Amino acid sequence: MAIFFLDKDPVFPPATLAEGNGLLAIGGDLSPQRLLEAYSRGIFPWFSNGDPLLWWSTDPRLVLRPEWLHVPGSLKKVIKRGVFNITYDRAFNEVIAACARARRPEGAGTWITREMKSAYIRLHKLGYAHSVEAWIPGVDGVSKLVGGLYGVALGGCFFGESMFHDQPDASKVAFATLVTDLQRWGFSIIDCQMTTQHLLRFGAREISRDEFLAILARVRLHGVSAGSWQVSRDTCPTNP
Repeated sequence: MAIFFLDKDPVFPPATLAEGNGLLAIGGDLSPQRLLEAYSRGIFPWFSNGDPLLWWSTDPRLVLRPEWLHVPGSLKKVIKRGVFNITYDRAFNEVIAACARARRPEGAGTWITREMKSAYIRLHKLGYAHSVEAWIPGVDGVSKLVGGLYGVALGGCFFGESMFHDQPDASKVAFATLVTDLQRWGFSIIDCQMTTQHLLRFGAREISRDEFLAILARVRLHGVSAGSWQVSRDTCPTNP
C-alpha cells in the first residue's frame, strides 16, 4: 500500500487502498466539495496542529445502526426526568468550539484545529453539518449549553465527529436522542469512525471497511435533504 498525495482537485483514491492503520492520503484542502466527496467515499480528515492534512479510512469501522441503540437503565431515568432540553442546529458554532476545548483521555490536545472549525462551520451553513445541543435552565432564566455533539449528514448516513459535556450525562442524552430521531427519520447507519468503549456501550459494532463502503454506496444518495434541522423533533427535517 502507498500513501497518496492530493492536489487541488477534490478527488480521492479508493478507500480500500489505505494503509493498515487507515491512513490513505495527505494534503488537499478542507473545501466543502472535498469534504463531501471524502465522506461519500468513506474517508474522513483527522490531524493535529502542526501536522499536514491527513485523510483516513479505518478498517474495521465502528458503526451504529439506529436499531442497535442500547440505552442503560440509569440513562433512561435521566431522559425520562427531562433534565436536559435537546435541540438541533441552534448553536453549532458553540458546540464545535466546546468540542475543541474538551479534554480527551489521550491528553489535553485536540484535533479540532481552527482550520477544521472553519471548514465544518461552512458545511453547517450549507446544511450538511449539524449540531445536537443539551441545555439546562440557567440561574438567570436563560438556558445554558452543557453538552452536545456535531457531525455530517449525507443521504441516509450520519457521520459523527465529536461530542462534549460540561455536566454529567449531557452528551449521552444528546446522543441517545439523536439516534432515536435518526431512526424515525429513516437514517440507515451512524459512522462512529474510531472504536471507543463509550460507543460500544451504546451498541456500536465493528464491521469491515468493505461492508461499510457497501452500505454507504447504497444509502449516501437517499435520505434527508441538506438543510437546517431547526424543526420540531416530531417532524423529519427537510430543506428550509
